[in-house]
Amino acid sequence: MEGWTDEEIRNKELMAPCGLYCGACGVYIATRDKNEKFRTIMGNLYGTKPEETECHGCMQPDPPKKLYGPCKICQMRDCIKSKGYYSCHQCDEWPCSMTKEFAISTGRNVMKRTIPIWREKVAQSGDEEGSVEWARSECERYHCPTCGKPLFRGAQRCRACQTEVAQELDGSFEYG
Repeated sequence: MEGWTDEEIRNKELMAPCGLYCGACGVYIATRDKNEKFRTIMGNLYGTKPEETECHGCMQPDPPKKLYGPCKICQMRDCIKSKGYYSCHQCDEWPCSMTKEFAISTGRNVMKRTIPIWREKVAQSGDEEGSVEWARSECERYHCPTCGKPLFRGAQRCRACQTEVAQELDGSFEYG
């Protein structure tokens, strides 16, 4: 599938426990592709310097090689690890206050959409393959409906054909 390799889709380090699949994150994509311009854009969006705007996925083993600053202090990631889970889809308390009060509205929307899908995929195919199917479904989702080129989560328009995609995907990027 254009945009992601099978190895990436199977990489558990990219399976963010909250459902914000790291493989579709602009910070990860900019890091993976060594795209300095895109790193600068993502840094400006999140309020970080370009050199600090790098990540290889939030579920890297400790100590992580490159973990984005805001992800280092993620309470959801810490909560899941403390419970011995690898994802919120395993937790009976989901959706919890951390989901409901997540600072970025588009992130909340994505979590509310993805965790039930992750649960469904695991119920159908088991933990390992169900999680891979969930990751694959996220990668499939982030393609332009007009030209088919890959997108990143939170994209407002397709970089290839300039089609507005935000409302069809996750809504406009907003804090609050």
